[in-house]
Amino acid sequence: MSAARLLLIMPLGAAFAYVSIVSLVFLSQRTLLYPGTSAIHAPERATWGKNAYINTPDGETLHGLYSQGEADRPCVLLFFGNGDRVDSYDFLAHALAARGIGLLAISYRGYPGSTGAPSEAGLLTDGIAAFDWLSARPNSNIVVLGRSLGTGVAVNTAVLRPAAGVVLVSAYLSVLSVAQTRYPFYPVALLIKDPFRSDLKIAKVRQPKLFIHGRLDDSIPLSSGEALYRIAPEPKQMLIEDGSGHNDIWNDSTVGDVIRFVEALEEDDT
Repeated sequence: MSAARLLLIMPLGAAFAYVSIVSLVFLSQRTLLYPGTSAIHAPERATWGKNAYINTPDGETLHGLYSQGEADRPCVLLFFGNGDRVDSYDFLAHALAARGIGLLAISYRGYPGSTGAPSEAGLLTDGIAAFDWLSARPNSNIVVLGRSLGTGVAVNTAVLRPAAGVVLVSAYLSVLSVAQTRYPFYPVALLIKDPFRSDLKIAKVRQPKLFIHGRLDDSIPLSSGEALYRIAPEPKQMLIEDGSGHNDIWNDSTVGDVIRFVEALEEDDT
Protein backbone atom coordinates (compact mmCIF):
# COMPACT_ATOMS: atom_id res chain seq x y z
CA MET A 1 0.00 0.00 0.00
CA SER A 2 1.40 3.35 -1.01
CA ALA A 3 2.13 6.04 1.57
CA ALA A 4 -0.36 8.39 -0.10
CA ARG A 5 -3.13 5.81 0.09
CA LEU A 6 -2.30 5.06 3.73
CA LEU A 7 -2.44 8.75 4.60
CA LEU A 8 -5.90 8.90 3.04
CA ILE A 9 -7.24 5.76 4.73
CA MET A 10 -6.02 6.59 8.25
CA PRO A 11 -8.08 9.77 8.77
CA LEU A 12 -11.08 8.15 7.14
CA GLY A 13 -10.78 5.22 9.54
CA ALA A 14 -10.42 7.53 12.50
CA ALA A 15 -13.47 9.51 11.39
CA PHE A 16 -15.49 6.34 10.97
CA ALA A 17 -14.46 5.12 14.43
CA TYR A 18 -15.39 8.48 15.99
CA VAL A 19 -18.80 8.55 14.29
CA SER A 20 -19.42 4.95 15.34
CA ILE A 21 -18.64 5.73 18.98
CA VAL A 22 -20.78 8.87 18.94
CA SER A 23 -23.65 6.89 17.43
CA LEU A 24 -23.30 4.20 20.09
CA VAL A 25 -23.33 6.79 22.87
CA PHE A 26 -26.39 8.46 21.36
CA LEU A 27 -28.32 5.20 21.04
CA SER A 28 -27.38 3.87 24.47
CA GLN A 29 -27.58 7.08 26.50
CA ARG A 30 -30.83 6.24 28.26
CA THR A 31 -29.49 2.84 29.24
CA LEU A 32 -26.52 4.65 30.78
CA LEU A 33 -28.64 7.34 32.44
CA TYR A 34 -31.29 5.00 33.87
CA PRO A 35 -29.44 1.83 34.95
CA GLY A 36 -32.03 1.10 37.63
CA THR A 37 -34.53 0.00 35.01
CA SER A 38 -32.75 -3.36 34.80
CA ALA A 39 -33.17 -4.12 38.52
CA ILE A 40 -35.34 -7.02 39.62
CA HIS A 41 -38.27 -5.97 41.75
CA ALA A 42 -38.32 -7.73 45.11
CA PRO A 43 -40.96 -6.07 47.27
CA GLU A 44 -40.45 -8.66 49.99
CA ARG A 45 -37.15 -6.92 50.76
CA ALA A 46 -38.95 -3.76 51.89
CA THR A 47 -38.93 -3.30 55.63
CA TRP A 48 -40.90 -0.08 55.72
CA GLY A 49 -44.10 1.48 54.45
CA LYS A 50 -47.03 0.23 52.46
CA ASN A 51 -47.28 -0.22 48.71
CA ALA A 52 -48.62 2.81 46.90
CA TYR A 53 -49.77 2.87 43.29
CA ILE A 54 -49.92 6.25 41.58
CA ASN A 55 -51.52 6.91 38.21
CA THR A 56 -49.88 9.50 36.00
CA PRO A 57 -51.83 11.77 33.62
CA ASP A 58 -50.26 10.05 30.61
CA GLY A 59 -51.43 6.59 31.60
CA GLU A 60 -48.54 5.05 33.54
CA THR A 61 -48.73 3.47 37.00
CA LEU A 62 -45.94 4.12 39.49
CA HIS A 63 -45.09 1.88 42.39
CA GLY A 64 -43.99 3.47 45.63
CA LEU A 65 -43.59 2.83 49.34
CA TYR A 66 -45.45 5.11 51.73
CA SER A 67 -45.15 5.67 55.47
CA GLN A 68 -47.79 8.15 56.56
CA GLY A 69 -46.24 9.54 59.74
CA GLU A 70 -48.15 11.25 62.51
CA ALA A 71 -51.10 13.56 61.97
CA ASP A 72 -50.14 17.19 61.35
CA ARG A 73 -46.49 16.24 60.78
CA PRO A 74 -44.79 16.73 57.41
CA CYS A 75 -44.05 14.06 54.83
CA VAL A 76 -40.91 13.76 52.74
CA LEU A 77 -41.34 12.99 49.04
CA LEU A 78 -38.23 11.19 47.81
CA PHE A 79 -36.95 11.12 44.24
CA PHE A 80 -34.01 8.73 44.27
CA GLY A 81 -30.84 8.36 42.20
CA ASN A 82 -30.68 6.65 38.83
CA GLY A 83 -29.51 3.30 40.18
CA ASP A 84 -31.57 3.30 43.39
CA ARG A 85 -34.74 1.48 44.38
CA VAL A 86 -37.47 2.37 46.83
CA ASP A 87 -36.82 -0.50 49.21
CA SER A 88 -33.24 0.68 49.74
CA TYR A 89 -34.39 3.64 51.83
CA ASP A 90 -35.47 1.82 54.95
CA PHE A 91 -32.75 3.64 56.93
CA LEU A 92 -34.31 7.00 56.04
CA ALA A 93 -37.90 5.83 56.52
CA HIS A 94 -37.19 4.46 60.00
CA ALA A 95 -35.27 7.59 61.06
CA LEU A 96 -38.09 9.84 59.87
CA ALA A 97 -40.77 7.64 61.43
CA ALA A 98 -39.00 7.85 64.79
CA ARG A 99 -39.70 11.60 64.62
CA GLY A 100 -43.26 11.15 63.37
CA ILE A 101 -42.37 12.26 59.84
CA GLY A 102 -43.76 10.41 56.81
CA LEU A 103 -42.01 9.29 53.65
CA LEU A 104 -43.14 8.51 50.11
CA ALA A 105 -40.53 7.08 47.74
CA ILE A 106 -41.57 6.43 44.15
CA SER A 107 -40.15 4.14 41.54
CA TYR A 108 -39.89 6.10 38.30
CA ARG A 109 -41.61 4.85 35.15
CA GLY A 110 -39.74 1.89 33.73
CA TYR A 111 -38.16 1.16 37.12
CA PRO A 112 -39.11 -1.95 39.12
CA GLY A 113 -42.83 -2.11 39.81
CA SER A 114 -43.74 0.81 37.54
CA THR A 115 -44.93 0.80 33.94
CA GLY A 116 -43.52 2.70 30.98
CA ALA A 117 -40.03 3.72 29.92
CA PRO A 118 -37.92 6.49 31.48
CA SER A 119 -37.22 9.87 29.92
CA GLU A 120 -36.78 13.36 31.31
CA ALA A 121 -40.32 14.36 30.38
CA GLY A 122 -41.63 11.13 31.90
CA LEU A 123 -39.77 11.50 35.19
CA LEU A 124 -40.88 15.11 35.57
CA THR A 125 -44.46 13.98 35.03
CA ASP A 126 -43.93 11.26 37.65
CA GLY A 127 -42.75 13.85 40.15
CA ILE A 128 -45.87 15.97 39.77
CA ALA A 129 -48.14 12.92 39.93
CA ALA A 130 -46.46 11.77 43.15
CA PHE A 131 -46.80 15.21 44.74
CA ASP A 132 -50.48 15.42 43.82
CA TRP A 133 -51.11 11.93 45.20
CA LEU A 134 -49.37 12.80 48.44
CA SER A 135 -51.06 16.19 48.81
CA ALA A 136 -54.42 14.39 49.06
CA ARG A 137 -53.18 12.50 52.15
CA PRO A 138 -53.51 13.69 55.76
CA ASN A 139 -49.95 14.98 56.16
CA SER A 140 -50.00 17.25 53.13
CA ASN A 141 -47.12 19.50 54.28
CA ILE A 142 -44.63 18.08 51.80
CA VAL A 143 -40.85 18.41 51.75
CA VAL A 144 -39.35 17.36 48.43
CA LEU A 145 -36.05 15.46 48.59
CA GLY A 146 -34.03 14.68 45.50
CA ARG A 147 -30.92 12.53 45.39
CA SER A 148 -28.49 12.66 42.42
CA LEU A 149 -30.62 12.23 39.25
CA GLY A 150 -33.69 12.86 41.40
CA THR A 151 -32.56 16.41 42.22
CA GLY A 152 -33.71 17.45 38.75
CA VAL A 153 -37.13 15.94 39.44
CA ALA A 154 -37.23 17.65 42.85
CA VAL A 155 -36.36 21.07 41.42
CA ASN A 156 -39.02 20.80 38.73
CA THR A 157 -41.63 19.63 41.24
CA ALA A 158 -40.85 22.50 43.60
CA VAL A 159 -41.27 24.98 40.74
CA LEU A 160 -44.73 23.66 39.87
CA ARG A 161 -46.10 22.61 43.26
CA PRO A 162 -46.21 24.24 46.74
CA ALA A 163 -43.58 22.17 48.51
CA ALA A 164 -42.78 23.36 52.03
CA GLY A 165 -39.04 22.91 51.44
CA VAL A 166 -36.51 21.24 49.17
CA VAL A 167 -33.54 19.00 49.99
CA LEU A 168 -31.04 18.37 47.19
CA VAL A 169 -28.48 15.64 47.87
CA SER A 170 -25.63 15.41 45.33
CA ALA A 171 -27.25 17.95 43.01
CA TYR A 172 -26.02 18.89 39.54
CA LEU A 173 -26.16 22.11 37.59
CA SER A 174 -27.58 19.99 34.77
CA VAL A 175 -27.14 16.47 33.45
CA LEU A 176 -25.95 18.17 30.26
CA SER A 177 -23.06 19.90 32.05
CA VAL A 178 -22.03 16.71 33.87
CA ALA A 179 -22.05 14.80 30.57
CA GLN A 180 -20.01 17.52 28.86
CA THR A 181 -17.39 17.23 31.60
CA ARG A 182 -17.32 13.44 31.38
CA TYR A 183 -17.30 13.27 27.55
CA PRO A 184 -15.41 16.41 26.46
CA PHE A 185 -14.62 15.13 22.97
CA TYR A 186 -18.22 14.47 21.97
CA PRO A 187 -20.87 17.00 20.83
CA VAL A 188 -22.96 16.25 23.91
CA ALA A 189 -25.20 19.29 23.59
CA LEU A 190 -26.35 18.07 20.18
CA LEU A 191 -26.83 14.45 21.23
CA ILE A 192 -28.32 14.47 24.70
CA LYS A 193 -32.00 13.61 24.99
CA ASP A 194 -32.51 14.29 28.70
CA PRO A 195 -30.46 17.35 29.76
CA PHE A 196 -32.29 17.97 33.09
CA ARG A 197 -31.55 21.71 33.15
CA SER A 198 -31.90 22.46 36.84
CA ASP A 199 -29.81 25.57 36.21
CA LEU A 200 -32.70 27.06 34.20
CA LYS A 201 -35.30 26.31 36.89
CA ILE A 202 -33.67 26.81 40.28
CA ALA A 203 -34.32 30.57 40.31
CA LYS A 204 -38.04 29.81 40.59
CA VAL A 205 -37.59 27.59 43.64
CA ARG A 206 -38.36 30.14 46.37
CA GLN A 207 -38.88 27.60 49.15
CA PRO A 208 -36.18 26.99 51.79
CA LYS A 209 -33.49 24.77 50.33
CA LEU A 210 -30.88 22.45 51.84
CA PHE A 211 -28.00 21.29 49.62
CA ILE A 212 -25.88 18.32 50.76
CA HIS A 213 -22.85 17.17 48.77
CA GLY A 214 -19.83 14.93 49.28
CA ARG A 215 -16.49 16.64 48.79
CA LEU A 216 -15.09 13.44 47.27
CA ASP A 217 -17.95 12.93 44.79
CA ASP A 218 -16.51 11.80 41.46
CA SER A 219 -19.87 11.15 39.76
CA ILE A 220 -21.39 14.59 40.23
CA PRO A 221 -18.51 16.87 41.19
CA LEU A 222 -18.93 19.19 44.15
CA SER A 223 -18.30 22.08 41.76
CA SER A 224 -21.52 21.24 39.91
CA GLY A 225 -23.57 21.24 43.12
CA GLU A 226 -21.90 24.47 44.26
CA ALA A 227 -22.67 26.11 40.92
CA LEU A 228 -26.37 25.29 41.32
CA TYR A 229 -26.28 26.51 44.92
CA ARG A 230 -24.78 29.86 43.89
CA ILE A 231 -27.59 30.66 41.48
CA ALA A 232 -30.35 29.40 43.79
CA PRO A 233 -32.34 32.14 45.54
CA GLU A 234 -32.48 32.53 49.32
CA PRO A 235 -33.34 30.97 51.69
CA LYS A 236 -30.72 28.27 51.23
CA GLN A 237 -27.90 26.48 52.97
CA MET A 238 -25.23 24.05 51.84
CA LEU A 239 -23.59 21.30 53.88
CA ILE A 240 -20.46 19.59 52.55
CA GLU A 241 -19.55 16.11 53.77
CA ASP A 242 -15.75 16.15 53.72
CA GLY A 243 -15.24 12.38 53.90
CA SER A 244 -18.05 11.35 51.54
CA GLY A 245 -18.26 10.70 47.84
CA HIS A 246 -21.30 9.91 45.73
CA ASN A 247 -22.50 6.49 46.79
CA ASP A 248 -21.61 6.87 50.47
CA ILE A 249 -23.27 10.24 51.04
CA TRP A 250 -25.96 8.77 53.31
CA ASN A 251 -24.85 8.39 56.92
CA ASP A 252 -26.14 9.31 60.36
CA SER A 253 -24.94 12.87 59.87
CA THR A 254 -26.76 13.49 56.58
CA VAL A 255 -29.95 11.81 57.80
CA GLY A 256 -29.80 14.01 60.89
CA ASP A 257 -29.31 17.09 58.72
CA VAL A 258 -32.44 16.23 56.72
CA ILE A 259 -34.51 15.72 59.88
CA ARG A 260 -33.32 19.01 61.41
CA PHE A 261 -34.15 20.85 58.20
CA VAL A 262 -37.66 19.36 58.02
CA GLU A 263 -38.39 20.12 61.66
CA ALA A 264 -37.07 23.67 61.33
CA LEU A 265 -39.61 24.24 58.56
CA GLU A 266 -42.36 23.30 61.05
CA GLU A 267 -41.00 25.80 63.57
CA ASP A 268 -41.02 28.55 60.94
CA ASP A 269 -44.70 27.86 60.27
CA THR A 270 -45.70 28.25 63.91
